[in-house]
Amino acid sequence: MNANATAFSANVQASKRDWLKWAGSGALTPVLAAGAPALAARPGPRAGYFPNTIVQTHDGKKLRFYDDVVRGKVVVFNMMYSVCTGICPGNTANLLQVQQMLGKRLGRDIFMVSMTLQPGFDTPKALQAYVNSYGIQGGWTFLTGQPKEMDVIRRKLGFFNDDPKIDSDLANHTGMVRIGNEALDRWFMMPALAAPKQIARAILQV
Repeated sequence: MNANATAFSANVQASKRDWLKWAGSGALTPVLAAGAPALAARPGPRAGYFPNTIVQTHDGKKLRFYDDVVRGKVVVFNMMYSVCTGICPGNTANLLQVQQMLGKRLGRDIFMVSMTLQPGFDTPKALQAYVNSYGIQGGWTFLTGQPKEMDVIRRKLGFFNDDPKIDSDLANHTGMVRIGNEALDRWFMMPALAAPKQIARAILQV
């Protein structure tokens, strides 16, 4: 692991400890930095870390991963696949409550992104059907792409296991969400099945 990735991992580990403090706090309070829109206009601190490969949304749009999905944004990532019968349905249902709590902020200055673990199977059409089945609204994007490129992105986000056998078993895929403010280079993980209010608070305070 290079120094850049090591520093990113250390930043994530430190932040994972912080979310427990937010969990016991009071009502939701937006605390995003006032300068965030200006920061979003130029390459952020992870421009050299995340790939800028082409990914495709559930509604068929082609995006550059770093430039269009990550750069300058507050983002919430999780992993899924459309035919998953394990943790995916529960995670999606829980995150749907988070989406509802974020209200008009979502799609404006906060973005939720679900990435498929089966890009060879999950075409935009399959992901659109998944979105429709849950009644997911705007501001939450489901991504697919070339398998090798999606795997690189997954690993860059920290959604992997050091044991290749465990990592390749879809039944063991992570039930975490990665929350980040790319403009400020703040990143951490928390359980996708944490209380929706706790997740929403963490997103608003990143």
